[in-house]
Amino acid sequence: MLDSQYWYYVLEMSFYGSLLFRVTFDVKRKDFKEQIIHHLATLTLLSFSWCVNYIRIGTLVMLIHDASDILLESAKLFNYAKWERTCNSLFVVFAIVFMVTRLIIFPFWLIHCTWVYPTLQYPPFFGYYFFNVMLVVLLFLHIFWAYLILRMVKKFLFGKMTRDERSDGEEDGEENSLTEEEKEEGSYRYGNGSGLGTKEGNNGCFRHLSLSENVCPSKTVY
Repeated sequence: MLDSQYWYYVLEMSFYGSLLFRVTFDVKRKDFKEQIIHHLATLTLLSFSWCVNYIRIGTLVMLIHDASDILLESAKLFNYAKWERTCNSLFVVFAIVFMVTRLIIFPFWLIHCTWVYPTLQYPPFFGYYFFNVMLVVLLFLHIFWAYLILRMVKKFLFGKMTRDERSDGEEDGEENSLTEEEKEEGSYRYGNGSGLGTKEGNNGCFRHLSLSENVCPSKTVY
């Protein structure tokens, strides 16, 4: 194994391990279960390919995943920076790269190699079936996410995309209920990002009656 492959494996396993722990504290969306399955399958594949010396195919699988993930994370960064045109352009490029790498290259090149060629050299064994089944699990997850991406692209092209397709209806309902509750408590308006009206909470801090969470000015770190 090359040093570059060793560190690539270590970084990838650390990254997906952190995602697996973080997803339980993150906002639960429609694909919450799929995210858990994906992270577990990825860690299982990385560990298994490491142990049985499937380093070459493992590295290729990571590369085609990272090719689109880099574009997605970059689009998120520009979205937070309010660079809408750059964000939209990167999202379109991400969608194209995602479809090509995960729905064409992944099944018709990589899975084809692991499914067909090994049987020409030796009889199938447990590791052969286990490894290919886990790759097919990833493929089904790719198809699911490709469906969501295509829906977002459709809404983007027709100018109707207002939220993430993965957002759950229950989240929207909770936000709406909170908004109505705040309206019942009183009418508070904000201008230029600063609160013009506040209400003191039970903990002695000021509770801003907006979509933001409770804020204690004395403990806020900028």
